Amino acid sequence: MDLNSASTVVLQVLTQATSQDTAVLKPAEEQLKQWEIQPGFYSVLLNIFTNHTLDVNVRWLAVLYFKNGIDRYWRRVAPHSLSEEEKSTLRAGLITNFNEPVNQIATQISVLIAKVARLDCPRQWPELIPTLLESVKVHDDLRQHRALLTFYHVTKTLASKRLAADRKLFYDLASGIYSFACSLWNHHTDTFLQQIFTGDEAAATSSLERTLLSLKVLRKLTVHGFVEPHRNVEVMVSDTCRSIGTENVCRDRLEKTIILFTKVLLDFLDQHPFSFTPLIQRSLEFAVSYVFTEAGEGVAFERFIVQCMNLIKMIVKNYAYKPSKHFEDSSPETLEAHKIKTSFFTYPTLMEICRRLVSHYFLLTEEELTMWEEDPEGFTVEETGGDSWKYSLRPCTEVLFIDIFHEYNQTLTPVLLEMVHSLQGPTNVEDTNALLIKDAVYNAVGLAAYELFDSVDFDQWFKNQLLAELQVSHNRYKPIRRRVIWLIGQWISVKFKSDLRPMLYEAIRNLLQDQDLVVCIHKCNYDFEFRTEQFLPYLESMFTLLFQLLQEVTECDTKMHVLHVLSCVIERVNIQIRPYVGCLVQYLPLLWKQSEEHNMLRCAILTTLIHLIQVKYQNLPDTFSHLYILCDILCWLVTLENSPCLTPELLRIFQNMSALLGEFHNMSLFKVFFCSSYNVYSGDLCRSFCELLKDITTEGQVQVLKVVENVVKVNPALGPQMFQPLLPSVFRGIIDGERYPVVMSTYLGVIGRVLLQNASFFSLLLSQMACECGQELLGNMIEMWVDRMDNITQPERRKLSALALLSLLPSDNSVIQDKFCGIINISVEGLHDVMTEDPETRTYKDIKELVFYPM
Repeated sequence: MDLNSASTVVLQVLTQATSQDTAVLKPAEEQLKQWEIQPGFYSVLLNIFTNHTLDVNVRWLAVLYFKNGIDRYWRRVAPHSLSEEEKSTLRAGLITNFNEPVNQIATQISVLIAKVARLDCPRQWPELIPTLLESVKVHDDLRQHRALLTFYHVTKTLASKRLAADRKLFYDLASGIYSFACSLWNHHTDTFLQQIFTGDEAAATSSLERTLLSLKVLRKLTVHGFVEPHRNVEVMVSDTCRSIGTENVCRDRLEKTIILFTKVLLDFLDQHPFSFTPLIQRSLEFAVSYVFTEAGEGVAFERFIVQCMNLIKMIVKNYAYKPSKHFEDSSPETLEAHKIKTSFFTYPTLMEICRRLVSHYFLLTEEELTMWEEDPEGFTVEETGGDSWKYSLRPCTEVLFIDIFHEYNQTLTPVLLEMVHSLQGPTNVEDTNALLIKDAVYNAVGLAAYELFDSVDFDQWFKNQLLAELQVSHNRYKPIRRRVIWLIGQWISVKFKSDLRPMLYEAIRNLLQDQDLVVCIHKCNYDFEFRTEQFLPYLESMFTLLFQLLQEVTECDTKMHVLHVLSCVIERVNIQIRPYVGCLVQYLPLLWKQSEEHNMLRCAILTTLIHLIQVKYQNLPDTFSHLYILCDILCWLVTLENSPCLTPELLRIFQNMSALLGEFHNMSLFKVFFCSSYNVYSGDLCRSFCELLKDITTEGQVQVLKVVENVVKVNPALGPQMFQPLLPSVFRGIIDGERYPVVMSTYLGVIGRVLLQNASFFSLLLSQMACECGQELLGNMIEMWVDRMDNITQPERRKLSALALLSLLPSDNSVIQDKFCGIINISVEGLHDVMTEDPETRTYKDIKELVFYPM
C-alpha cells in the first residue's frame, strides 16, 4: 500500500466511518475490515492518528483500529500477520514524539504501545525502555506527561506476564530502573510540595498528576519486581492535606495519590510478607497515628481511614507473622515479625485502639440517623457482606475490631467488660450521646461473642439487663431496642439456655408491634433455631405479625428477608402451621406479579412455596399453582424427589451447587444427590470449601463444616474421601486447641464421624499426617479431645465424641491405652448427659438418638 496515495483514501473512509448515517457508516466499516490484512494499512493509520491537524474523531478511530489490529495480526504465527519490516517501522514511529495534545487519544496510544511491548519488549524492542526513561526527563510538560503515561502502561503490562521467562525479564527490568523510578517519584513529589505551599495551584496540579503516574509505576515495580521498597515520604504527602482545603483543585488528586500509596503497601504486604517485615513498625505507627490519635484530624478522609485499617488488619492477621504453637519450630522471619508486632501492640496501644473503635467509629452517624428516619428500609440493608470491609468504613471498622479482639482477646476482654459494666441499668432517653455509646458497646459485645464465651454470663445479663432494655418503648430508645435484639441473635448460637427462649419469644412478639419499622425489621435478624413445643404458644400471633410486616414493607430486599423468616417458621413447625397460612397463600400470587423484575424475590417466594408443599397444605387455590409450574428450580426439586435415578442432564445443574454452598435439609434427597454426583462434582465442591475456609468468619466456618459432617453422616465410605484435602486442617485445629468453643465442637463432630463410621480411613489419614510432620499425633489428639469435651454443649454431640473415642479402646496401641482413664471418664459423663429416668418403669433410657444415614 503506497502511503501517500493510500493515506488520502483511508482518511476518507475513516471519515465516513464516523458518520451517524448508517448508509454511509456500514460500507465504510466493511471497507476498513477488508484493509485490515493489507500490507501498509497500519502504517497509514499511524500517519493519520499522529497528524494533529486532522479531525479528533477520525484520529480516535484510527487509534482504535490500530490497537485492535495488534491483538489479531502482530504475532508472527497469526494469519495475515504483519511483516517484520513493517512492525519495525511502526515501533520506531510510535515512540518518535510524545506530544499528543488530546488526553483520550494519548491514553489509547499509551495502551497501544504497551500491547506491542507485551509481545516484543525487550528482545525485538530493546530501545523502548531507554527511550521512555529519557523522555520523562525532558522539561516540556506535555512530552514529559505523555512519556510518563506510556511508561506506566508499559510497566503495568509487563508486570502482568506470568511465564517464568517473562518474570525473569521483568525482574531484570525492575532492578535496572527501580532507583530511577524512586527518584522520579521523589522529584515530582518535592516539586508538588513546593508549588502547593507557594500557592501555584495550576503548576501543583500538573506536578501532582506526574506524582500519581510515577507512583503507579513504582507500585508495579515494588510489588511484582521483588525489589525492597524505597524509603518514601508518605507522611509529608499526607500532612499536606492539612493545608489543602476541600475546595482546592488539588484535593481530589492528592487524595488519590495518598490512596495509591497505601495500595502499594497493601499489595507489597500481601505478595511479600517477609520482605515487608522491615516496614511493619513504620506502617503501624503511620496507620495507627492517623486513625486512632489526634494526628489524623484534618487528614483522615474516609477512604484513607479504610486503607489504614486494612493495613493494620493485614499485619495483625497475617499468618506469616504468627509463630507456631511451639516457638522453636517457627522460622526466624516469622519470629522477627512477631517480635515487632508484640513490641508495638502494647496494652496502652491496644486499649486506645479498642476504645476508639467502639466509642468513635462504631457510633451511628448523623447521616445514618437521618437515613433511619427518612428511609428505614434502606437503612436496614447494611453493606456488610462479601468484600465490603475493603472499601466501606463501617464494615471495615467491625472486621478490624473482630480480628484485633481475636488476636489480643486476653488483653482486650477486660477493657470491653469495663465498658459494659459502666452502662448497667437504663439510659436517660434525653441523653442521645449516651444512647449511641451504649449502642456501640453492645455492637462490640455482639461481634466478640465467641471470644467472650467464658467471660460473660449471657443468660444472667439477658434476664437482668437486656430484657428490660427491650421493654423501654420510648421512641428515642429505639436504637437500643434494635441493637439488643441483634445482640441476642449473635449470642443465641454461642451461649443461651433453651429455658429462656419463651421469655425471648414474648419480647420478640412485642417488638413486631413496635412503631418503628427499623426495629421490626431487625427483629427478623433473630435466629429462629428453636424448640417447636416452646414456640407453639406464640405461633399464631408471631406468624400474623410477620405476615403484616411482609405486606407493610416495600423494598425487594426487605420482603426477601421477611419471607426467609416465614419460611423458617413454616419449616420448623411443619404441619402445625396449617391453620395460619391461608392469608400467606392468598398473598403470594399477588407478590409474584409485583416482583416481575426481581428474580431474587421470586426465588424467595418459591422457597416459601416449597416449604408449604412439604407440610402438605391441601387447599391451594388455582391461582397458586402456576407459580411453581413456571419455575425451573421448583420443577428440578420436584423431579429429583420423585425420580428413581438422575440423568446427566439433571446432574449438570449441580455444577452451580458448589458455588451456592447450600445445605441440604432433606436428607433423603441429599443421599440421592450425593451418590449420583460424587464422581463428577466432588472435587469442585471440596475445592470450593477449601478456598472458602481460608478467609471466612467463625460462623461461616461452622456452617461449612456442618455440610462436611452431613456428607460423612450420609455416606461414611465416600464422604471422607470426598473431603480428604480439607480434613487435615480440621485435624490440626483439634491438636492446636482451636480457641473458639463452637468451632472446636464442630471439628470434633467431623472427626468423630470419620473415626466412628470409617475407622480405616481415619487410620490412613492419621498415618499420612504423622509422616508429613514427623511426629506422633494420636496421643495429642486424644488429650486435646478429652480436655475440650466441655466445649461440646449438645448432648448428642457429646455422645458422638464418647462413642468415637471408645471405638479406639479395642486397639492394643500403647498410646491409646495410656489415655484409657480420660476416655472412660468423658464417656461416663456423656452417659449421664443422655440418660433420663422413665417415671413409670423406673428405668433409664437414652433420649439422645445418634443419627446415621448408612447408604
